[in-house]
Amino acid sequence: MGLNEEVGRRLRELRTARGLSLSELSRRSGVGKGTLSELESGSRNPTLETLYALTTALNRPLSAVLSDDPPPNAERHEGAVSGSAVTAVLIERHEDDDAVTDIFRITIAAGATQESAAHVAGTTETLMILSGTAVVGVLDAPTSVGPGTSVSWPADTAHLYSAPHGTVHGILFVRYPAATL
Repeated sequence: MGLNEEVGRRLRELRTARGLSLSELSRRSGVGKGTLSELESGSRNPTLETLYALTTALNRPLSAVLSDDPPPNAERHEGAVSGSAVTAVLIERHEDDDAVTDIFRITIAAGATQESAAHVAGTTETLMILSGTAVVGVLDAPTSVGPGTSVSWPADTAHLYSAPHGTVHGILFVRYPAATL
């Protein structure tokens, strides 16, 4: 089964476990019902923005649709998902009593900017830059960050990723408080 089919299966399982119809999840997420149906059937390629909109509406971390719950400390390298500027590969998911933390290897395309909608309440993001210089963070106060440094911001408000001076590679930590999931 390919990535699209796996994501579709997990998305459908999460939606039905929450007792939501396609129409209700569409309304809550702002994703068209037809698009949602195609995603669940595995016939449509999901974008990062769409998956975040859906998982936020379901009060779940992005990793909930990218991988089945791995055994503790298992190494996972699932397929990449892309947005308008960011390509992300889930490399680890850690869950404890306090939070779920998704760890992604990301690339921000040269010259591109991507706005990300607010995630579940209390979510934070931390980006460690491996190479390049990124402009990231909340929309009204983004931060420029370069190689070997990191920056954190609240991700329960709209935020952005930009690579104005060339391609950026980094590790992104997205921490969702367990109380909201």
